[in-house]
Amino acid sequence: MVRIRLRRIGSVHQPHYRVIIADKEAPRDGRFLEIVGQYNPKTNPGTIVFDEERIYYWLGVGAQPSESVEKLFKVVKLNERYERLKKGEDKATLLAEAAKLYETRVKSPKTTHLQAPAKKAAAKKDKDEA
Repeated sequence: MVRIRLRRIGSVHQPHYRVIIADKEAPRDGRFLEIVGQYNPKTNPGTIVFDEERIYYWLGVGAQPSESVEKLFKVVKLNERYERLKKGEDKATLLAEAAKLYETRVKSPKTTHLQAPAKKAAAKKDKDEA
């Protein structure tokens, strides 16, 4: 079975992911068939870029997205466009709509450092005072 899933790249504490097409049995960072996108969760908002034409092809031949990739599809509304493609809407208009979405989506090349939750910050403050 072929899956659409994430492959981790990037250094320690700076994760960056490629969206790949791989066999279900292949290791997470192992052999893959094709790179169809990328995802950077450290930017605010997360940078998501897909090659939608290739994803439509792979979904059409039976590739199943992983749970995490399914969530990314929902963020950029790829699922909705694919359903419209299956109902007979023109692929060119859907790809143009997707390109417009990716252009207008807020992009920040700077990575952000995630803030510690309030409980951890308060515990650290109490520890420093003691």
